[in-house]
Amino acid sequence: MNSQQIYETSHMISNENLDVRTITMGISLLDCIDSDSDIACQKIYEKITAKAKDLVKVGHQIETEYGIPIANKRVTVTPISLIAAASHDHDYVKYAKTLDKAAKTLGIDFIGGYSALVQKGYQNGDRTLISSLPEALAETDFVCASVNVGSTRSGINMDAVAQMGEVVVAGSKLDMMTNAKLVIFCNAVEDNPFMAGGFHGVSEPDVVINVGVSGPGVIKTALEKVKGASMDVVAETIKKTAFKVTRMGQLVGTVAAEKLGVQFGIVDLSLAPTAAAGDSVAEVLEEIGVAQVGTHGTTAALAMLNDAVKKGGIMACSHVGGLSGAFIPVSEDAGMIKAVNAGTLNISKLEAMTAVCSVGLDMIAIPGDTPKETISAMIADEAAIGMINNKTTAVRVIPAPGKKVGNTVEFGGLLGHAPVMAVNKAASTAMINRGGLIPAPVHSFKN
Repeated sequence: MNSQQIYETSHMISNENLDVRTITMGISLLDCIDSDSDIACQKIYEKITAKAKDLVKVGHQIETEYGIPIANKRVTVTPISLIAAASHDHDYVKYAKTLDKAAKTLGIDFIGGYSALVQKGYQNGDRTLISSLPEALAETDFVCASVNVGSTRSGINMDAVAQMGEVVVAGSKLDMMTNAKLVIFCNAVEDNPFMAGGFHGVSEPDVVINVGVSGPGVIKTALEKVKGASMDVVAETIKKTAFKVTRMGQLVGTVAAEKLGVQFGIVDLSLAPTAAAGDSVAEVLEEIGVAQVGTHGTTAALAMLNDAVKKGGIMACSHVGGLSGAFIPVSEDAGMIKAVNAGTLNISKLEAMTAVCSVGLDMIAIPGDTPKETISAMIADEAAIGMINNKTTAVRVIPAPGKKVGNTVEFGGLLGHAPVMAVNKAASTAMINRGGLIPAPVHSFKN
């Protein structure tokens, strides 16, 4: 980078909310499998705390040496349903508590991988893990969970979709915040550094460093300089800005991997907003030209933003992965919250937007009395968008006990707050009760 680029990046950090959202160490636990769950848990704790013992320290070193803020230091592990299945235990909560203990020992922000992959069917370990999710998340502080219920290659496991509706409702009754740590996916990726959906895929190296960058504020500031210009100019401006942001992410990932003595994996290009002023994806869309996010034109603006970010990022770094796109979590984005309160943004429009952005219905507060079948149907709709479009989609909704439409729910920290949004009151019970498998689409057969 030349001196002008260094100056521009420094300005982005100090004035435009640019940061590295996370450095995430992925750790394989395949060599921790044991038929005795106590031995397996001991192996898991020892491996995680050994491999990641310097993760937080290295993160702080990079912040000091380069002046680049790193918001989170995280760990992902192999889906626990695969690891715990050998034990034949009927309850995997002890595995979740082991992960939580390791996270507290390391001083990291989150640990992801209390997960199951059931897109085509269940193994015994999957059933046990999914059944344990409400208790496991309620009794731990730093553990994040995910379940992949569908894929373009396999279709959608509607039995799992139905069960996940039950899990979300059961979790909300134990502790509303359990569902802030649970993501239900279609086409989950194996190298996602973001939470709550991160896990370490079985095809990944034994230990790897993945980086998630951010910077909606940087994109917005760049677009303020091209007001009135054509959409071609807007796209080019986003590409050039995403290039700079991604180069910073690659630098941090490369340095972190070298200092930790592990392999560098990928940079995730996702624009991850926060509730802080000037750090909003919604405000980027409004800078492109929609009066308020949610109105007509929002989906087109988001599609262009997502594509331009990817194009700029892949020119900056050869190793791009994860989710890589624009996140639209309601509670974490001040502009999204404002649009919901103004009535321009609703769940139906958010669903349409998920067809062209990264992930899906994210951090949305819904009435506490929402039926489990309605939540399952929301999951099925998002999975269908992902399956047909060959992209990752997901659901992270938060039933808020005792709350009605228009009330506000406080989550705290990076999770912000959210207005409770209305869901369609017409029932989907008969469809969800059918169960079975929605077959893979015809265009999935590409061998």
